[in-house]
Amino acid sequence: MEINQIKEKIVNGQTSLGIELGSTRIKAVLVTDDFTTIASGDYTWENELVNNIWTYSVSNIWKGIQSSYQKMVRKIKDDYGIELTKIGVISVSAMMHGYMVFDKDNNLLVPFRTWRNNITEQAADELTKLFNFNIPQRWSIAHLYQAILNQEQHVKNVDFMTTLAGYVHWKLSGKKVVGIGDASGIFPIDTATKTYSTAMIEKFEAQSNVQQYLWNLRDILPDIKLAGEVAGNLTAKGAQLLDPNGTLQSGSLMAPPEGDAGTGMVSTNAVRKRTGNISAGTSAFSMIVLDQPMDSVHQDIDMVTTPDGMPVAMVHTNNCSSDINAWVGLFGEFAKEIGIDLKPDDLYGALFNSTERADDNAGDLLSYAYLSGENITKMPEGRPMFVRTPNSHFNLANFMKTHLYSAFAPLKIGNDILVNEEHIKADVFIAQGGLFKTPKIGQQVLADALDTPITVMSNAGEGGPWGMAVLGLYTLAKSTGANTESLADYLDNRVFANSESETVTPNADGVKGYNSFISSYKKGLDVERAAVDTIEL
Repeated sequence: MEINQIKEKIVNGQTSLGIELGSTRIKAVLVTDDFTTIASGDYTWENELVNNIWTYSVSNIWKGIQSSYQKMVRKIKDDYGIELTKIGVISVSAMMHGYMVFDKDNNLLVPFRTWRNNITEQAADELTKLFNFNIPQRWSIAHLYQAILNQEQHVKNVDFMTTLAGYVHWKLSGKKVVGIGDASGIFPIDTATKTYSTAMIEKFEAQSNVQQYLWNLRDILPDIKLAGEVAGNLTAKGAQLLDPNGTLQSGSLMAPPEGDAGTGMVSTNAVRKRTGNISAGTSAFSMIVLDQPMDSVHQDIDMVTTPDGMPVAMVHTNNCSSDINAWVGLFGEFAKEIGIDLKPDDLYGALFNSTERADDNAGDLLSYAYLSGENITKMPEGRPMFVRTPNSHFNLANFMKTHLYSAFAPLKIGNDILVNEEHIKADVFIAQGGLFKTPKIGQQVLADALDTPITVMSNAGEGGPWGMAVLGLYTLAKSTGANTESLADYLDNRVFANSESETVTPNADGVKGYNSFISSYKKGLDVERAAVDTIEL
């Protein structure tokens, strides 16, 4: 598309803004109505451990959103000489689950409790038994029930409970809604009715320790919207909050806010039945859209939905790339000490490419990349740890391969449950995330770990925020009657019709080597537990 055409689309508001609040970065991505990214801006942030609770402050939420938006605006000004005043549709996504509760005066009652906290084990176990449905520790209802079990004073004042994406959307639009994919991390969904499960709400409210409160669960939950449905408009207050400079006009259409799992499915074109996708970053998750119910309840398998309400089996791990990033940072410091200043991509590339000389079993080295607790392996807290024996083959190639193996280990353990116990396996997983920036290295490790082909797409744009912008355009097309396709058909026929991708298949020796590693990894988990028990934070 020529520059003049892009300018015309910007001026006319033929654009979609996707904002995603990830674990380490907030990003704003503006795309035109042909799905082309024309500008983006980001803001780096980190969660804080405050009173043993992983959290982000409200002030930092808005500082990050405003900063990423302004960077995007400056990019448009620099590239096209235009002030951004009008946006066709705006949509928000964020890391899923966690706990944000407000009183009747819209005051946040306790600091935002993120997905990273493993502090709701009792509640999750009791609710799983009560519902005969897996309730992970990260889910909002687990946090609420744990607060009830803990007899926390704030619970009596709860008037509204939502996710991070739902909170930002509410402040921008005035609407207390969430997309169904995000809602499925708040409370179980009835995929037949596309609403919260009425039967499970009744079971929850029948509990004696719940009945002491004046609120009803259904009244404090956000309303649910499906992909393509309108979820309000940007208000004047919302426009001022997003753009304190006052340049942005109100009135933009708002799409349903979604979780990062939903945007990952969209940006990898994996919303149709029997498709699968993987996102690997600070945390990691794999999703398989089901064509039949699972036989059993598994506490390591989340049942969530696509943005249009199809059932999905999700394996979610709290840890993935953080420990790798820490080690790469250490090597970067060493490089500077000897007078070499490497760009991050070059540094990661050199270290990752060294693994091509590694042993298939990574030299009998072990690593536990647990910056935080890990639900899959029942680890309450994190103690990143590297282990070797006197007989291990310790060199750079094996060292780096061990850390790549470790990053995907909990994901491997969770997916083995699906394969071995439910006989559910994707034909191929479409993957996205920073670990795949170095061509083929992380992709091959993941293919060997899961013994499944892994595809990386070239036009997944900006990842999650781009996927959210695409959902915005889908809502815009639906609202004007310009499109009546299902979300799966819309992605196939319009968004990914000419997509390019590269697929790697499992290597037999690599699969054997990874299985050897994971066997040792499982045996060594007691060492990690001992570290949690004996080394204080």
